[in-house]
Amino acid sequence: MTSTSDAYPGDPTVKSALWLAVIFASAKLLLTFGLTLYTQKIGYSYFRDEFYYIACGRHLAWGYVDHGPVVAVQARLGEILFGDSLFGIRILSAIAGAVMVFLGGLVAWALGGHRPAQALAMLGLICCPQYIGIDGFLSMNSFEPMFWTFCVLAIVLMLNGRPGRFWWPIFGIVAGIGILNKPSMPMFLIALLLGLLCTPERRVLFSRWALVGILLVLVIPLPYVAWQYENHWPMAEFLHNGAVYHKNIKLGPLAFFLAQFANMQPVNALLWVTGVIALLRGKAIQRGRWLGLAFLFFFAMAFLSHAKDYYLAPVYPAFFAAGSIAWEHRFAASRLVQRSSIFAFPVLEAVLIVTTAVVLPMASPVLKPQTWVRYTTALHLPHDNTETTATGPLPQFFADRFGWQQEASIVIAAYRSLSPQEQQRVCIFGNNYGEAASLDFFNRLQGAGLPSAISGHNTYYLWGPHDCDPNVSIAVIGDTPSEIGLKYFSVTVVGHLNHPYAMPYEHKNIYLLRNRRTDAPFLWSDEKHYD
Repeated sequence: MTSTSDAYPGDPTVKSALWLAVIFASAKLLLTFGLTLYTQKIGYSYFRDEFYYIACGRHLAWGYVDHGPVVAVQARLGEILFGDSLFGIRILSAIAGAVMVFLGGLVAWALGGHRPAQALAMLGLICCPQYIGIDGFLSMNSFEPMFWTFCVLAIVLMLNGRPGRFWWPIFGIVAGIGILNKPSMPMFLIALLLGLLCTPERRVLFSRWALVGILLVLVIPLPYVAWQYENHWPMAEFLHNGAVYHKNIKLGPLAFFLAQFANMQPVNALLWVTGVIALLRGKAIQRGRWLGLAFLFFFAMAFLSHAKDYYLAPVYPAFFAAGSIAWEHRFAASRLVQRSSIFAFPVLEAVLIVTTAVVLPMASPVLKPQTWVRYTTALHLPHDNTETTATGPLPQFFADRFGWQQEASIVIAAYRSLSPQEQQRVCIFGNNYGEAASLDFFNRLQGAGLPSAISGHNTYYLWGPHDCDPNVSIAVIGDTPSEIGLKYFSVTVVGHLNHPYAMPYEHKNIYLLRNRRTDAPFLWSDEKHYD
């Protein structure tokens, strides 16, 4: 990828690149930790999906309806190692984000960039709202850029002469685990393969060690595939339902492209767009056209499959690196670049930091809700949503952090009002996995003694009704009392979820239900909904 000696063993730039990457990765980690602690202090709680992943971590399996097993392992390890506090469960995601920055700096080095390019690439990654957001909570998305960037780094190193017998097996292991993390990984791997096949760099594929790496990519996810088969392909049903019921907003080609500018923050386009162009042109970075083509292939596949616009986020670190090298080449005669200054582009880097500070409230809830509404309205910042569900004053990414403690308090009070006999057999029902998983979480956290919650939503459906008695139920559902009266003789509203900042569909009644009507039998199969 470069004709210099930078990518070969014994080169003194290796140690320098590693130390620089450690510095920027540490800065990223401290930033994420600080944001987590601050947002908790001003009132933002657990995110809806975090409850679900924690529940999955307590039901470890090779697969789940709507995600792979890695995030469940991540959640369980986080609990075991750091506890179930808001800060504790997010530590591993924060570390993954820091590793992504570290790898981004090494990609810049491996592509032939020196300290100015390496630092600029990593600063751009730190100043990216998309990464600030996904690294700030327990999520599979925080691990994606780490896996993808490592795969690019491994290929670049092999093209630079590093031994395939070492890097291909590691590539296969990381890529295989990446598939277990999120099913979008194969699309990225296909894009890399197509990019290589279209260029002379295809030579890296023709070795027995490449075959070993590819076999590992195929073998490692097999237990996940077997789980899907044994459970009648729930992921396929989940994706099908999302398409049929138009769960996600579908963007046109121009809107899909422009969304990337917002996700990465507009100023960062000076890095990643420049990087794609530099790779395709092959001047500042020789023999890098395969990577530029991979971006085009991946972008096309993501758009044609109607992926959410942020699904492209994991692909960008390598292009931040390439763009930073292009900047370094363009200003090679400048004094700061010639001195290998860490901050060789002070104007661009200052603008990056300032604009990131301006749009930070869109990525991390650093403002109280009322202040957030006033701030984003005054600056005309878009309240984009990737799903068709209606939102309230806050976007879903922030709104889904409110109302869960209120729900748990109402349900626990209703449970304690029951007789001991009823407490032994009551069903605790949540209409979606957020409601059910948050009840399980706070029940365990507070030692309330409730039975496990049940829900027909996604993987909760596979865990079943736990032999509870539907004739006594505490249910968090959106049905009206008259609608529920068609199924139960006794319908009592014990509370109402009405947190002003929660998602509108979470504004619903909590019912105590007794004596199910015989003409409306409880069938668990009727509760199933994968979406």
